[in-house]
Amino acid sequence: MKDYKEKFIEFMIECGVLTFGDFVTKSGRKTPFFVNTGNYQSGSQLAKLGEFYAKAIKESFGEDYDILFGPAYKGIPLGVTTAIALSNDFGIDVKYCSNRKEVKDHGDKGILLGSKLKDKDRILIVEDVTTAGTSIYETMPILKSEADVDVIGLIISVDRMEKGQGEKSALSEIREKFGFKTTAIVTMKEVIEYLDNREINGKIIINDEIKSRINKYYDKYGVK
Repeated sequence: MKDYKEKFIEFMIECGVLTFGDFVTKSGRKTPFFVNTGNYQSGSQLAKLGEFYAKAIKESFGEDYDILFGPAYKGIPLGVTTAIALSNDFGIDVKYCSNRKEVKDHGDKGILLGSKLKDKDRILIVEDVTTAGTSIYETMPILKSEADVDVIGLIISVDRMEKGQGEKSALSEIREKFGFKTTAIVTMKEVIEYLDNREINGKIIINDEIKSRINKYYDKYGVK
């Protein structure tokens, strides 16, 4: 595993973003682990998060995009901090855009904020995590209603590696339905392998009992 992936896993633990216990996902699944990017709360944490996204984007997509699109609400700060990191770390000056949950009818009107979209813009969607792909199915009609854009990819922080709406993973279903590349900074397989009985800041994050619960979860929801 590449060094920046290991550092990102530890970063998520330190920020309280990746936690283990009893949770329910947006899609209604009871899960023994949870990724909540809302727990990145300080300027330094957001700056570092953007750097991890920028590294993964540079590795997977190079410079083949015009606009970073962050779906509301968590995608908004992700798009901003990643755009800044791409500029600072790689000299890639990319625009950002996000949607509002409600259409604004005065001042800066419309459903979008940030860069306006125009035909043939190459869009890279920046998301936190996807279980069933719900937010992407909501986002695509918004993008297409604004302009004839070319969505070239989706990057998320963690690939949960579980079934989406069918038997394949959410990222695989999105890739097949919309025809663009999907990737993540890390996968849960990488996370589990790295944290299995590893001590982080004096604490074992995934012990044998938690590992057993994770295995049972993947027996039910994991992709084959």
